[in-house]
Amino acid sequence: MVTTGIYCRPGCGSQPLAENVRTFEHPAAAEAHGFRACLRCRPYRVAGPIAADVPELLCRAVQLIVAGALDSGTEAALGARLAVSPRHLRRLFTQHLGVTPDQLARSRRAHFARRLLDDSDLPVADVAFASGFGSVRQFNRDMRLVFRASPVELRNRRRRADRLVADGGLVMRLPFAPPLNWPALLTFLGERAVPGVESVRDGVYRRTISLDGAAGLLEVLAGGPDHLLLRAHLPFWEGLIHVVERVGRIFGVDADLAPAEAALARDPLVGPLIAARPGLRVPGAWGAFEIAVDAVLAQYTARPRARGRLAALVEAIGQPVPGLDHGLTHLFPSAATVAAADLRGVGLPADTADTLRALALAAARDDTLFDGGSPLTDFLREVTAVPGVTRDTAQRIALRLGYDDAFPVVDRADARTRGEPGAETGNDAGTGLRLAPGTEAGAAWRPWRAFAATHLAAADLAALTA
Repeated sequence: MVTTGIYCRPGCGSQPLAENVRTFEHPAAAEAHGFRACLRCRPYRVAGPIAADVPELLCRAVQLIVAGALDSGTEAALGARLAVSPRHLRRLFTQHLGVTPDQLARSRRAHFARRLLDDSDLPVADVAFASGFGSVRQFNRDMRLVFRASPVELRNRRRRADRLVADGGLVMRLPFAPPLNWPALLTFLGERAVPGVESVRDGVYRRTISLDGAAGLLEVLAGGPDHLLLRAHLPFWEGLIHVVERVGRIFGVDADLAPAEAALARDPLVGPLIAARPGLRVPGAWGAFEIAVDAVLAQYTARPRARGRLAALVEAIGQPVPGLDHGLTHLFPSAATVAAADLRGVGLPADTADTLRALALAAARDDTLFDGGSPLTDFLREVTAVPGVTRDTAQRIALRLGYDDAFPVVDRADARTRGEPGAETGNDAGTGLRLAPGTEAGAAWRPWRAFAATHLAAADLAALTA
C-alpha cells in the first residue's frame, strides 16, 4: 500500500483504495522498494511461490539460492554455475521478480529468522547463525532493513500463540498454501522409505540426517490447515534454514499447484485423479544421492526386493545411529562411501553393483550432478552418461529433484500387479502406460508431467492396496 508503506498477502483483511495499491511479484521485491511486512497477515510466515511462467533458468537459480548458494558465494559464482553472466542473471531476476539474486537471498534469511524469533526460544545470536547469516552484525542490519526493528524488538512483539514448545528438540511450522494432501504424501513416502533411515508410522514421517558427519533426527507431522510441524533434534543449529528448506521440499510446501491443476483438470485420465486427491504435491527428497541409489536398485528388480537390497546396503556401510526407535538405525552412506564399498559383498548382483558404483563415483567426483542446477535435458544426458543408468531411471530421479516436466515411463505396472512373467524387470513408478513405438511419454501433460506422474502413481498404489 503506497500510502502506508506496508505490503500484504493476497486476502489480507485490509481494504485500501485501488489507486493506492502497488503489486509486486515477490515479497522480496516489495522490501527492496522500501515496504515493510503487514503485522496483520504477516507475509513473512509463508514463502512466496515463484510464478509458473518465469523462465526455467530463473527457477533453477532460485532453487540454488534456497539451497544456500549465496550464503557465502557470489552472484558471479551463481551465474557461472548456470552458464550465464551475472549481468544477465540480475536482469532476469529484476524483470520477472523485481528483485536481485542477493536481495532475494537476504529476504529469505530475514523471513526465516523472523519465524524463529516468533516460534522458538533460541537465543538471538543462535537465530542469526541458524538463519544463514555470516555474523550477528549482518543479522541486525538486515533485520532492520527488512522489518524496521531489531531482532530483540521483534522477539518482544511475538504473539503468545506463536511460541511452540517441545519436549526435546526444536519445533517449527512448515507453512503451505492449502490444501495439502498429507495422507497421500505419507503413503507415497512410506512406500519408498529407506529402511533404517526413514520411517512413516502413525501419521509421522521420521528420518535420520547427517550434519557435518554428526547425526540428527527429523520428525514431520500434520499441524493445522495451513502448516505442518517439524520437530528437529540436531547436534547444532547453525544452518538450520537449509535443513528446514530441504524438509519443505520433501513435502512440496512451497509448491503452487494452481497452474498444473488448471492445465490438467480436463484431461480424461489425470483430471479425475486430481479431483480425487486435491492437494497432492510432487514429493521431493532430502538427499539426491539417496534417491538416485533407490532408483538404480529399482531399475534392476521389483520394489519389494529393491527395498531389501537397500536395507542390506544401509546396514552394511551406513553409519550406525544407536538409541533411536521407529526402526531408525543408520545414516544413509555418502557417495564416496558407496564408491569404495564391496557392493557384491553386500549381496548385490554384478550388474546392479557395477551401475551403483559408477553412479557413486560420478556423484563423488561432481557435487553439482544432482543439485538441480542443470536444465532437464542436460540433467538426463549427464545421468544417463553413467554406465548402466537408463533414461527412465534418470527421469525418476529428476521427478524427486523438482523437475516439473520429469516423467518416468512405466509399462509393466499391470503385469507386476497380476504377478505375470516379466514383471520383475519392470519400472515401478506406477503409471501403467503402454506407449506406441515413437510416442513421447505424457506429451499431452507437458510441462506438468511430474505432477501427472505423481497422481498416476498415487492411483496405482491405492489400487494395489485396496
